[in-house]
Amino acid sequence: MSTTTAVERWYSLRIVSILLVLLIVGYVGASAYLWIEQRELIFFPSRDIRETPANLGLQYEEIWVPVGTRDPTWLYGWWLESANAATATILYLHGNDLNIAGNLDRIALLNRLGFTLLAVDYRGYGKSGGEFPSEIQMYEDADAAWNYLIKERRVDSKHAFIYGHSLGGAVAVELALRHPETAGLIVESTFTSIPEMAKTLYWMFPTDWLLNQRFDALAKMPMLRVPTLFIHGTADEEVPYTMSEQLFSAATGPKWLTLIPGGGHEDSASVGETLYNRAVLDFTQNSAMGNRNNGIRVTQ
Repeated sequence: MSTTTAVERWYSLRIVSILLVLLIVGYVGASAYLWIEQRELIFFPSRDIRETPANLGLQYEEIWVPVGTRDPTWLYGWWLESANAATATILYLHGNDLNIAGNLDRIALLNRLGFTLLAVDYRGYGKSGGEFPSEIQMYEDADAAWNYLIKERRVDSKHAFIYGHSLGGAVAVELALRHPETAGLIVESTFTSIPEMAKTLYWMFPTDWLLNQRFDALAKMPMLRVPTLFIHGTADEEVPYTMSEQLFSAATGPKWLTLIPGGGHEDSASVGETLYNRAVLDFTQNSAMGNRNNGIRVTQ
């Protein structure tokens, strides 16, 4: 072997070694960034309340819910009374971005269907106090809203439903586990868990190990005993509707599944309005009457 060839091989091996080290350092660095910044990659709160129910001609009351013991503050929310005092009440929990104003259309639709609604912003969202949100904090906020509904508004838990959209559905599942006395749970466009969602975007990283913001709704399904309605649009490009099918399959309590043909992540209620309305009204009426037959699957 000539001296020139040996030198060339040495340089080639050195370059490969350097590239390998840089690749490892980059991978570790990216993994560290994902772990450190995970909350900023999951939550996208907005402080700007651009619309209120008044913009849609609806009567409402601004409410404030106390939350927190170590660092007490207030949650901001809306109370929309139904014209029919005998109808059920819904605690509405929104997803990871914007605030209750970004969910106004769905809130208004539910109110027009005849429900009284309590919709609140988590800490860090809208006019609510507090800093940047977290999973544990969101669970605490939902619990505070439930207590306000039952204790301050004196709503009978037998007529109080919990409704969660997207990430709010995972929050709603946790709340229903804490309060099995609720009349029922509605989960719309919700994922199985954050790590499972992350695998589609960050498939090259060990997300199961890195993420401590988990919102693992799937793992909680076997423990859930309250009547539950799962709603999902088949054209949802953010959360695949197959995740609702997984949640439905894993749930062991009374359960219903409604798939909205052509419905996206945000617009299933309008795209499939007739099917959506029928599913919500049938579910709440059946649950209120104590009908807990499960396995009903509605697709159209």
